[in-house]
Amino acid sequence: MSQDFLRAVFMRGGSSKGVFFHAADLPADRAVLDPILLAVLGSPDPYGRQINGMGGGISSLSKAVVIGPSTHPEADVDYTFAQVAVDRPEVDWSANCGNLSSAVGPFAVDEGLVRVEDGPEALVRIHQVNTRRIIHARFPVRGGRAVTEGDYAIAGVAGTGARVRLDFLNPGGTRGRGLLPSGAALDIIEVEGAPPVRASLVDAASPAMFVPAEDLGLTGAETPDEIEAKPGLMALLDRLRRAGGVRMGLAATPDAVPLAAPRIALLASPVAARALDGSTIAAEAQDIAVRMLSMERVHRAVPMTGGLALGIACRVPGTVAAQLARPGTLEAEEVRVAHPSGLVSVGAELRTGADGAPHAESAVVFRTARRLMQGEVAVPRGLLPGAEA
Repeated sequence: MSQDFLRAVFMRGGSSKGVFFHAADLPADRAVLDPILLAVLGSPDPYGRQINGMGGGISSLSKAVVIGPSTHPEADVDYTFAQVAVDRPEVDWSANCGNLSSAVGPFAVDEGLVRVEDGPEALVRIHQVNTRRIIHARFPVRGGRAVTEGDYAIAGVAGTGARVRLDFLNPGGTRGRGLLPSGAALDIIEVEGAPPVRASLVDAASPAMFVPAEDLGLTGAETPDEIEAKPGLMALLDRLRRAGGVRMGLAATPDAVPLAAPRIALLASPVAARALDGSTIAAEAQDIAVRMLSMERVHRAVPMTGGLALGIACRVPGTVAAQLARPGTLEAEEVRVAHPSGLVSVGAELRTGADGAPHAESAVVFRTARRLMQGEVAVPRGLLPGAEA
């Protein structure tokens, strides 16, 4: 046999899917682990489809999760996230996936890593290793297993499921430079060959860069395909993103900025748009519109940590988000974010610190999750340490 087999679970969390592993089954050395994850997902694939692996050809479907015993005194499990590039041999460990965070608690309960009482809101405390933050996941449990059926619907996912509440505690400053890593609510980013662009650099749940869509000649109602089809725009957005990443302190040079962080997002004031399912997202139903990029592609919904960062940014005076959001959003309990697939509501609590800077106390979002497959995933012979040659 030319392949080895590795225990794994394939799960949907929010509007993403990923392959979940037990930490005990994987090598700790990432130089050894990265080739395993690339093979499992089917990367690199010059055709961009990952046909030879478990990935789906876009960033939201090319993910891996490692779950193990907690190394944090205030958590039940450790959760480490890996974003696997589609078309290149690269695994990015620099950020978290908020959508897959919703599947971590159910996985931990179903796999016997955490024991909870049956009830409508069992609690699993998650140590998010990439960002060094704590997430509280609350979801129904029956018969010692996470409930999947329910009536809660989320944009971008067909059908309904059991609601998972995620509370991201103290989400700001995951890279150690505060909620506003540049020290300002508004920056001007300049790259060669393009006019200056206004931007807000925000580190909440994961680093993000928010720019007005109008600064790039867009309305904010465009579909992902329309944005990607504009000549030169995607390359310009990546150059801006990398310049922003340097200003956030993520790397010393643009070339060294990771693929997954910061994400860059185009923002607009509430604007009517057609969702990917053909329905209309009314302007009056939203507080702000976003088109966010992930791994050099326009996301078909919104990466959940990016949505959390946006919800928090809308509450910080002077940011691009606060300037473009519906009047009154600064004081609102929830921010209604319009994205290509529909709407998501994000709650956030902020305070002003003794230093006068804004600090994010918490952010909350609701998702659904479901186990799709369990068993073993094939890995080419020779990649797993200890496997017979």
